[in-house]
Amino acid sequence: MTKERAGKLMRLATWAAVGVATSLVVAKAFAWWLSGSVAMLGSLTDSSLDLAASLVTMFAVKMALLPPDDDHRFGHGKAEALAGLFQAAVMTGSAVFLMLESTSRLANPVVPERSDLVMAASVLAVVLSLCLIMFQNYVVRHTRSIAISGDHLHYKGDLLLNASVIASAFISDTGFPYADGIFGVLIGCYILYGAYDVVRPAIDMLMDKEFDEQAREQIFNIVMSNPEVRGLHELKTRSSGRDRFIQMHIEVPGNMTVQAAHVIADEVEATLGENFPDTEIFIHMDPPSPQSDDLTVRELMREDDA
Repeated sequence: MTKERAGKLMRLATWAAVGVATSLVVAKAFAWWLSGSVAMLGSLTDSSLDLAASLVTMFAVKMALLPPDDDHRFGHGKAEALAGLFQAAVMTGSAVFLMLESTSRLANPVVPERSDLVMAASVLAVVLSLCLIMFQNYVVRHTRSIAISGDHLHYKGDLLLNASVIASAFISDTGFPYADGIFGVLIGCYILYGAYDVVRPAIDMLMDKEFDEQAREQIFNIVMSNPEVRGLHELKTRSSGRDRFIQMHIEVPGNMTVQAAHVIADEVEATLGENFPDTEIFIHMDPPSPQSDDLTVRELMREDDA
């Protein structure tokens, strides 16, 4: 998929998320106002933070898709990671507020009114979230956007959250007044768990974490499959939004001309590009080192990591 096509998909996903979140906030606020359900308040809180996160995601995606400029030679992809940190901070604050409110409701249980409205709003949320999740899953699979992936996680969790609200309203109707507070606490715990899942990849990107071991080994195998390459060292990898970067030193015969060595580097770069699309590859050429012929790929990887 071309960068232009991927960019359009990412922008469309952000608009779809904002539209769904706005609809759910309005519906759930109406249901909570009439019912007083703390479980519905938890679901409303989650949808509100989804709306805030989706708005931030919209801005982050717009920024991340800007081309490199004189001040940002590697592009603006890390704007997605910054959006992820904001999302996690909002989620954590909302979860703490909800758990405090739910604990108070457990101490002084109240049976919510208009449970029919609570369930109707939750059913609407399940339907809209399911449609959005299916589209976001398609976008994430084709763009690898960490910002869209974070939004995808929010709305995927909404299916469980709204199912919990429906269960809370149903159980409360049977005369068990503690169900509302219990489900509120459970929803708060889920939001905290979701915040951790959002912040972890964002921090990895900001800290320039290496590709996983499988991807690094794949890079080694591709490079070393070229018969003219004698060795490989100083492999460094990182991600910035949907863009990825690979840099390395390859070892070629010392008596080879610069032009011939450059041809080999071009061949290696082309082969890597086929397996790692949307990746900038930097290759430096060196003469063979004495230990190149004696080290296996895994040993070279361990030596680079050391």
